[in-house]
Amino acid sequence: MPYYGFYFDPTYLLVLIGVVLCMIASARVKTTYKKYEKVGSRSGYTADQVAYMILRNAGITDVSIHHISGDLTDNYNPKEHTLNLSDSVYGSRSIAAIGVAAHECGHAIQHANAYAPLTIRSAIIPAANIGSAISWPLILIGLLIPRVDYLITLGIILFSLVVVLQFVTLPVEFNASRRAMAILEGSGYLYPDELKGARSVLTAAAMTYVAAMVSASLQLLRLVLLFGNRRR
Repeated sequence: MPYYGFYFDPTYLLVLIGVVLCMIASARVKTTYKKYEKVGSRSGYTADQVAYMILRNAGITDVSIHHISGDLTDNYNPKEHTLNLSDSVYGSRSIAAIGVAAHECGHAIQHANAYAPLTIRSAIIPAANIGSAISWPLILIGLLIPRVDYLITLGIILFSLVVVLQFVTLPVEFNASRRAMAILEGSGYLYPDELKGARSVLTAAAMTYVAAMVSASLQLLRLVLLFGNRRR
């Protein structure tokens, strides 16, 4: 069936599994964050203050801290040397907010130390964005125009870059969380009994990246099953 993918397609279950996993991971991180967002740290420090102190103690003076809009949109921008904290994190004294801020500082420290996986991820991102945007259009063109069906293979190869990016992202995120927890454990920014909450938030956040990697891998598997052995 040359247009198998447009009719009943049991491989779509792979996509559905990926979507469900991402929804579960997203719900878990939101629930966990909300739980510990209600628990203020007895140290009295706000998340942005903790971020400032972590960066300065690490000898990083060229990174500025900014308040950005959104919910859990926190990020570190290596190009602009900015650490961006969202509405629920910036200015908050909660255990959850301090954990997230420390995690983003972990990325800044990775950048300062030229952490290899972060460098690789930064290099892959442009190609992966292109692959994500044009892989399916190329596959569809290859399906509709038999004489250029090699575009199907090209589309699959380009989409595989998305999977590669997700795989490289995992060590970057897990390492940033490990750095964050090590700093929090030895700094006094959180009390010993508060560390569990911060760790729970960072672990839940890490699972969203695992879910994204699994989802992308399942989508790639679907493409290979549908079109990888296609013959005209």
